Amino acid sequence: MKNYSNIFKPTRKNLIKCAKILRNHGVCALPTETVYGLAGNAYSNIAINNIYKLKKRPKKNPLIVHFDSLKSIEKETVNNNFLSKIFNKFSPGPITYVLKLKKNSRISRKIINKNGTVACRVPDNSYFRKIIKLSGSPLAAPSANISNHVSPTSSLDVYDEFKKKIKFILDGNHSKIGIESTVINLVGKPKILRPGKVDKKNIEKIIKNISNNRSKKILSPGQLKKHYSPGIPIYLNQNKNKDRGALLVFGKTKMKGKNIFYLSKKKSLDEAAKNLYKKLRQIKKMGFKNISITKIPNKGVGIAINDRLKRASS
Repeated sequence: MKNYSNIFKPTRKNLIKCAKILRNHGVCALPTETVYGLAGNAYSNIAINNIYKLKKRPKKNPLIVHFDSLKSIEKETVNNNFLSKIFNKFSPGPITYVLKLKKNSRISRKIINKNGTVACRVPDNSYFRKIIKLSGSPLAAPSANISNHVSPTSSLDVYDEFKKKIKFILDGNHSKIGIESTVINLVGKPKILRPGKVDKKNIEKIIKNISNNRSKKILSPGQLKKHYSPGIPIYLNQNKNKDRGALLVFGKTKMKGKNIFYLSKKKSLDEAAKNLYKKLRQIKKMGFKNISITKIPNKGVGIAINDRLKRASS
């Protein structure tokens, strides 16, 4: 394997090195259980500006702020009756909470929505949480890719996106979930803004009557119409590939050939989610001109997979 000078193993020495970069307003790429994130000090306008610039991200698209505990979220946000109930069940993990920010919070106003809310998450990745503690601040961390591109699920994906523009990429192997977190707005009546691994049915076991987002207001990442694109056309609910294209299959097919790829032969939606971005990247790299995808069941994490594919094909 090629030696990448800006990809580092998660040793104690390297975690300390990463934290130092972040304290000095730098940007690092870090692994989470969902996808890799492009992290910067959430208190630093310089770091936030660097993240938006590197990603070529529209300023209207908010960032998620990552914390190491419920206590650290509550320090920055207005008391919310729903938060601890859901947090104790699903966090640390692949769920993000949109909350009202306290007026005295030090979090950069460049992250905040016009209505004064901030998206907060505690990731289920011990390296990420250790770096938060070592750096001494919460970390803003959108996915570590160019805006609208497929999210990265490995350190090599991040390198493919940015090459040496990022000086520090922490290698945490392949992301175990593979798609971005569920986002729920807890200000007012709870609303799912972005589906993810934690689905509406699971959350409604804790709090009732959650609605799906129908608003055009951009309150969190993942709400833009065009997103998650591999850079070639995607066709949904197909049974065969198109000219010069690949077929991405959920389940099994009798068709064979170098243009047939599998999300999950055993029809596992969890496996399909983990493989989704990996396969989209692989197919693009191999020179195919388009991707046809067989039907994905619209239940559980399949709802999130279909959401990503719909935006990717937009």
